[in-house]
Amino acid sequence: MSLVMTHVKYQFLETIRIPIAVIGNTFFPSASMLFFVVPFAGGDPVAATYATGSMMTFAVMGTCLFTYGVGVSEDRAQPWDPYIRTLPAGAWPRFAGRLLTGLAFLALALLPVALIAALLTEATVTPLGALLGLGALAVAAVPFTMLGLLIGYALPSKAAIAVAQVVFLPMAFGSGLLTGPEQAPGFIEVIAPYLPARGAVELVWAATGDFTPQPLALVMMAVWTAVAGGLAVWAYRRDEGRRFS
Repeated sequence: MSLVMTHVKYQFLETIRIPIAVIGNTFFPSASMLFFVVPFAGGDPVAATYATGSMMTFAVMGTCLFTYGVGVSEDRAQPWDPYIRTLPAGAWPRFAGRLLTGLAFLALALLPVALIAALLTEATVTPLGALLGLGALAVAAVPFTMLGLLIGYALPSKAAIAVAQVVFLPMAFGSGLLTGPEQAPGFIEVIAPYLPARGAVELVWAATGDFTPQPLALVMMAVWTAVAGGLAVWAYRRDEGRRFS
């Protein structure tokens, strides 16, 4: 565990030495809160609560896709990564460190959204609802972590950046994250349940408010998690076979 925490320390320091990497991670959800949620839904407690859940899911999705997708891909391009895999401890400490570092940056992305909601909107949540909401966000992070790892191990860094961007914004719009429940355009409501972000945000809405998730959205989120996880394992083994066989 001490070796894992050493990797967490150095990966965290390596990232924050480039401040724009941290700022970019928090900008989009915070800016969306300020420009869309506060002026249009901030005065309605129910709408503001749902919108805050959407923006937190938005933050989770972006952080996981870019931290793991782009971060892992960039690590693979460095000589240090294959060297770490040759050490007696193996690749696990660095991999576990990457997962924990991602959780730290996830917390940094969620914090400003929560502060904006608390200070500038009428969003309300009980202590139990807040706890359940955090649990729902943790579950929501799983499919996007798997997608990020798939991108990171399957693609070179330049391609990983482009693919993460292509996946991120269309999935956010297509899942209805920028609208409240049953407020998205008709074609969005049709395709949204088939995207993992919809199941994720519905879990958050259910945890923090009076909302019943669609079974189809939850099933599809589980399917996405299983498929992306299986492909991420395949991509990791392919990368290991190419560079170490």
